[in-house]
Amino acid sequence: MDVKVTTLQNGLRVITDPMPGLETSAVGVWVDTGARHETAAENGISHVLEHMAFKGTARRSALQIAEVIESVGGHLNAYTSRDQTAYFARILKEDVPLAVDILGDILQHSSFDQAEIAREKEVIVQEIGQTFDTPDDIIFDHLQETAYPDQPIGRSILGTAAQVRSFDRPLMAGYMKSHYLAPKMVLSASGAVDHDALIRLAEDAFGELAVTGKTDMDPAKYRGGEYREERNLEQVHYALSVPGVSYSDPDYYTIQILSGLLGGGMSSRLFQEIRERRGLCYSVFSFASSFADTGTFSVYAGTGEDQIGELSHVLTDELLRVSEDIDIVEVDRAKAQLKASLLMGMESPASRSEAHARQLLIYGRVLPAAEIAEMIDAVTVEDTKNLAGRLFFGVTPTMAALGPLKKLDPFDRIAARFS
Repeated sequence: MDVKVTTLQNGLRVITDPMPGLETSAVGVWVDTGARHETAAENGISHVLEHMAFKGTARRSALQIAEVIESVGGHLNAYTSRDQTAYFARILKEDVPLAVDILGDILQHSSFDQAEIAREKEVIVQEIGQTFDTPDDIIFDHLQETAYPDQPIGRSILGTAAQVRSFDRPLMAGYMKSHYLAPKMVLSASGAVDHDALIRLAEDAFGELAVTGKTDMDPAKYRGGEYREERNLEQVHYALSVPGVSYSDPDYYTIQILSGLLGGGMSSRLFQEIRERRGLCYSVFSFASSFADTGTFSVYAGTGEDQIGELSHVLTDELLRVSEDIDIVEVDRAKAQLKASLLMGMESPASRSEAHARQLLIYGRVLPAAEIAEMIDAVTVEDTKNLAGRLFFGVTPTMAALGPLKKLDPFDRIAARFS
C-alpha cells in the first residue's frame, strides 16, 4: 500500500493512495465534526451545512456547481454522521484539479444566499417528514435517543422541522467558521492520483481555512430505556441495543465478528432461528456502532402483531445463549465475511479514500489492510464468548418499538432478562 500522508502548514492533512491502471479518481474532504458536536439549539445544522455547501459560493451559483462537475462526467455528493461530515467527488484523473477547486470553494466560500437557504430548509423539512413516515428508518433515531437521552450523540442527525426552519445565515456561517478547522479536516484521494500534485492543489485551494475554533465535545453517557409508539402499521418494527465498544476498544474487531455470526447474513443465528426455523419475520439483523468514546450493539426485526411476543423472547434467548455456545466454524465464517468486505472495499477508489480519511481522523494514522486482517484473524472463540458475556449480562438494554404493540411484553420484563 503506497499511501502517503502530508500535513500542510495550516494543519490540513492530505492522503493519497494511488491505484495503478485506473483512469478515475475519488477525492473528498472529511471533517471531524458532526451531529454530536452541536448544541441543543444547533441540532441539525451540520446536515443543513452539508446541503448548503452545494447551493452557491462567491464564485459559482448552485447551477454552476452542478454543471461544472457534470460537464466532465463527474459526480459530487456528501453525507453527515454523528462524528463527521464528508464532501467527495468521483472524476476522471485529468479532472482532479477541478474537483479539488470545487471542494475548496464550497467549504470556504459558501454564499448562504437567503433565497437558497429558505428553499433548502424546506427540502430538508420534507426529508425529515419522509424519515418519520419510514418506520424501519426512524426507529433507529428513537433507539439512539433512548440509549443516550438529552445528549448530542443521542439527537437526530436531521434535527426537527421547527429547528431547521429557525436556522439563519449568521448561525450557519458562524458554525462553519468555528467547526470547519484545517487541523480537523482530511483531504483524501484514491485511484489515479499523484501525491505531490495533490499537495500543490490543496495548498492553493484550502489556504483560507480557519486553524482554531471550537473543538470540544460532550462525552457520551449510555443510559438505556424504552421508546414505545403505537402506530397503525402492518408490522411491528422492533430494535434492541446494549452498550457496545468504542473505536479504541481492544474488542472493536471482536464485536464485528460477534455481530456477523449473530445477525450478519443468511447463515447467521438470528436469521436461521427467527426467520428460517420459526418464520417469525422477513427481516432480522444485528450491527455494532462505534464512536470515539462509546458504542452500541443492536438488533432489529420487523414482524407481525401476533408474532412480536414470541420474536422478542427468541431474540433475547439467542443473545444470552451466545456467550456459552460459540464454535470455531461460525467464528471463522464471520471472520471470512469481515475480511472479504474489507478486501472488496479496497477495489473501490471511493471506499479506499473514505476508509483512509476516517482512520486518520479516528486513529491518527492509516491502517494497512494487512494489519486489519491480522487483528481480525487474532480474534478467538474465547474472545467472542467473553465479549458476549460482557455485552448481554448485567446491563440495561434499550428498546424501541413502533406499530401494533399490544402483544409486546412490558419493558421491565424484557430488561429483567439482561440483569
